Formats: sequence, structure tokens, C-alpha cells
Amino acid sequence: MDGGHAAILKLQGITKKFGTFTALSNVDLTISNGEFFTLVGPSGSGKTTLIRILVGMDHPTSGEIRLKGEVINDVPANKRPTCMVFQNLALFPHKTVGENVEFAMKIARVNPQVRRTRALELLELLRLPADFYAKNINQCSGGERQRIALARALAFDPEILFFDEPLSALDYRLRKTLEKELKDIHRETGKTFVYITHSLEEAMVMSDRIGILNEGELIQIGSPDDIYNRPKNKFVAQFMGEVNTFEVERINSRKVRDIETGLQIEISSALGENFRSGYLIIRPEVMKIGPAAEKLPNQLHGVLFNDYALGSRIQYQVRNERSSHHWLVERLQDDPFSGNAGESVTIGWRPQDSMLVDH
Repeated sequence: MDGGHAAILKLQGITKKFGTFTALSNVDLTISNGEFFTLVGPSGSGKTTLIRILVGMDHPTSGEIRLKGEVINDVPANKRPTCMVFQNLALFPHKTVGENVEFAMKIARVNPQVRRTRALELLELLRLPADFYAKNINQCSGGERQRIALARALAFDPEILFFDEPLSALDYRLRKTLEKELKDIHRETGKTFVYITHSLEEAMVMSDRIGILNEGELIQIGSPDDIYNRPKNKFVAQFMGEVNTFEVERINSRKVRDIETGLQIEISSALGENFRSGYLIIRPEVMKIGPAAEKLPNQLHGVLFNDYALGSRIQYQVRNERSSHHWLVERLQDDPFSGNAGESVTIGWRPQDSMLVDH
């Protein structure tokens, strides 16, 4: 986000323990007003624990949560200017769409006509016809229910909307549509969205910034481009997509050695004096195969084992002739590699396409 956006939510040293188990460890995080911030991590990383603390459903063992500068650790969920869109949506099946959207306003004793007007405005915003107002929830599809749950959350006019994997149960095509719609709605409303998902694709498509959680620690925070192209360590690099990984040791300021094969690898940026060993990461899409690879300074030789169609791309698996290690190379569908399985091939990459990361 632009540095001119004021912080709306700040976490300082948030730790959560369940007996001897530490679910969150000293988490520091600042979220800007109007930002779309996504927390990503594997199962058990602490995502759900953190969001439960943020919405007031649970309390941290230590640390502070500040909303617009005010500490809200002990403020109950129903007293916070925030709202949650749950994975199971938590809509009332016996009520109409309009009654679901208006629920928070009815509890707040808002005038019925004002409630109806606001509900119809939100249905329009969420691209649902006005006649949905009287429709029963059980008559709505999964995608329509997602929109209704979001309309109900927006009706509360919260400062921050929290989302706990709201698209995980949907089929791929509908999920892709709703990813774009959520990003559009975020732009239209200007609200602060804090989103939890295990889907890297969702995070990359929708987010202004991404936070990577692992074993209760916030490992890295950055833009989608930062996280993808400048990962902090091996875990982040591998978590953000398939990669080729080499465990390497220093030769000199411009070269490292692959510990497994002994291959000497040129890098583009001078190594710091303290670097002795780590991991070198190369993404499949920057790797070359065949004649194009034979002109590059970094080369490997192996056997073409298999290929996999990935929509607009084809992924090739090349295996080391002397071990079980394999590498991945990707080409566009309209520029396929013409080799056959079992053939010896050369793969390669430019020094500037290598990423060196910590253990």
C-alpha cells in the first residue's frame, strides 16, 4: 500500500498459547486503512487462531492489538467495528435473502425502510437482482450465498472485514470469478479487507500485501511480487509455488557449488561476506531447455522424464542421470519443446534468474 495510508490495525508481540503449545509467537503486523491484506500458510500455521483473536473470538496470551491507536484486546467481538465472513458463511437458512442482509441492522434497531433500502443497494453492489430480496436462502447457489454473506457483512458498515477461507468450498471456475469480484468490491467500497486462505493463487490475485505464516511465526510480509520474486527463505520460496532447489555453498563472491552434484553455478549479485551456505532457487518458468539452454552459463544435463499440460503452459520434468533428483522447466503451449521421453537434454538458466535464500 501507499505509504500515505494511515495504519488502521497494529499487532505488537501477539502470542497465543494453549497449555504448552504455542500457536502464535510474537507476531508484529501493521495493516493500512483500505488495504487488502492476506494471511497465507499451511494447515496448523496459526492463521485461524490469529483471525479469531483479531475479531475478538479469542484473546492473546500476551501482546497488544490496536485499532486506530486504541487497545482492543478486551473488547468483545460484538463491540468491535469489524465483521467476519466465515468459511461456512453462517447464513440463516430459514430467512430470506433480505432478512439475512438486514440482520445486523435489525439488531441495531434501524428503521425497516432504511434497512430495506440499504439491503437493495448492497444486492446491486454484489451483482444480485433486486428480486433476490424476497428469495429464500435455500434457493440460492453457492456463489450467490457468498455474495449474500458479503452483503450482510457490509450492511454492518464495519471498519475492517475479516474473511476466513470463504471460497475454499467452491468449484474452480466459480472461485476464479469471485476472486476478481472480491477485488473489485474492495476497490469500490474502500474498506479494509483481511483475508485468510491456504490458496496461493487467491492471495496473489487479490492482495495488496501478503503475510506468510508458518508454525505460529510471521515469516515474511510483502507485495505479491516481493513474496514471489524475493522470498526470504527456502520455506517461503517453496510455499509460493513449484521451484528448483539447490543446496549450495560458497566458492567465491560470484559462484556457488551445488552440494549434491558439485555443479558450479554463476550468480549475478555479489555474495555478502557472511554467506557460507544456503539454497539457490530457480523457478521453472525461467529455465530453458534444449538448444536455448546450451548458450547459457549455468547448465545441467539429464533425461526428459515426463511432461504435464498446465493450461497455457507445459511443464517438463528432467531427471538427473545419476540420482533421483529432478528439475522442472516450463514452456508456453504455443512454444513446446520437441524432445521425447527418455532423451538426454540440456537445461539452463541465466545468473540473474537465481534466487539465494537462507535455510
